[in-house]
Amino acid sequence: MTRREFLRKTAVTSAALGWFHTHAAPNILAADAGKPALLGGQPAHTGGWPKWPEWRREWEPDVLDVLRSGHWCRAGGGGKVPEFEEAWAKLLGAKKALATASGTTALITALYAVGVDAGDEVICSPYTFIATYNSILIQKALPVFADTNPETLTMCPKSIESRITDRTKAILPVHIYGMPCYMDEINAIAKKHKLAVVEDACQAWLAEYKGRKCGVLGDLGCFSFQNSKHIPAGEGGAITGMDERLIDKCHSYHNCGRAFGKNTGTGSFTRGNNFRMMHYQASILLSQFDKLQKETARRQANADHLIAGLKEIGGVAPARLPENSRAVWHLFPMRYDASQFNGLPKSKFIQAMNKEGIPCSAGYHEQYYDGLLDEAINSTGFKRLWSEKRLKEYRDSFKELKGNAQVCATTVCIPQTVLLADRSAMDHILDAIRKIKAYSAELAKTT
Repeated sequence: MTRREFLRKTAVTSAALGWFHTHAAPNILAADAGKPALLGGQPAHTGGWPKWPEWRREWEPDVLDVLRSGHWCRAGGGGKVPEFEEAWAKLLGAKKALATASGTTALITALYAVGVDAGDEVICSPYTFIATYNSILIQKALPVFADTNPETLTMCPKSIESRITDRTKAILPVHIYGMPCYMDEINAIAKKHKLAVVEDACQAWLAEYKGRKCGVLGDLGCFSFQNSKHIPAGEGGAITGMDERLIDKCHSYHNCGRAFGKNTGTGSFTRGNNFRMMHYQASILLSQFDKLQKETARRQANADHLIAGLKEIGGVAPARLPENSRAVWHLFPMRYDASQFNGLPKSKFIQAMNKEGIPCSAGYHEQYYDGLLDEAINSTGFKRLWSEKRLKEYRDSFKELKGNAQVCATTVCIPQTVLLADRSAMDHILDAIRKIKAYSAELAKTT
């Protein structure tokens, strides 16, 4: 080989290596970086997430004052509970509010106040926390399920009227995950059939429907302040409404049946229970009002960013909200379409997301098959109240809940604490989904 040929060949080789170094190598590195963590790549999010619940030292003096006073129970008047009730009603635009021991006791009390009794039926959403079912069953009433709209994850108004019987007493819509139901349609049906409406707003603090807060859209609204909730007190609940007479009836029931306000009746007592909130719980809640409002705005802004990003990715659609409404996202749900991920099962998608450092869960399942309702309808009491034919029809009707079955099969949820992180963390969530979608065929083959 001549010197000239050697130099020419060396130059070509060097040029090729130079191109490979500046083009191919970065592409290979980028491909490795874009691999899902489940396939050996780097997680999209390596930091932690905000802790929950949060305690602040500046809240302690007010709580200590209550504890040192020895006035812990609301019996006897005064104290922090009435102060909380007034503030909660004002925050939501309600005429009046009542504090209770929990969200479940709020629901039980509200259903009693609107007249739900043994042998009645209440139309409710099947896609909800089990307390919704239990609050109806405790009245010895039957929870009759309207179907779930797969696009909204809330009660489908079109499925309500077919469930109404001569025993139907109320409708119990659930603003699940803090997403408002289609209340205009629900209220119109209730008015037509002379039914009460009790909102299960236990996950919908400050959620808005057409300019009004959830919890004041029906006859009564119920809230929970359990440990995981956006404004927690360990346990606790509240009832809100625009009818003072109804709230006063709730007050009597939750305070051992003692007469109160407009609910005086003909004697000193009515039927009742002890569902009272304690003063130090109210103090904890009062300390968090400003925090609740600021964090709600943060969750909403981050959710808006995720929704815009999900629409670009495809295959993971956000839930549809009513017009002029704002959700507060106790959980952020996504409707997962496995067909756009090469058949990757939902469980595998969740596993891959968790491996990326993004906490996810499957949401609620078809709880009406868990045995709770079978136990109820096979009990002596329920058999006395309903015919064998009606109870069989009721049990068979679960098969008609096609929309709810679809929702349970396709929904993936992100916890509310994730939405309290900064904007870059929201981009990490979107990056994780992009990676999983790009490698979904390969992920589907893994065990």
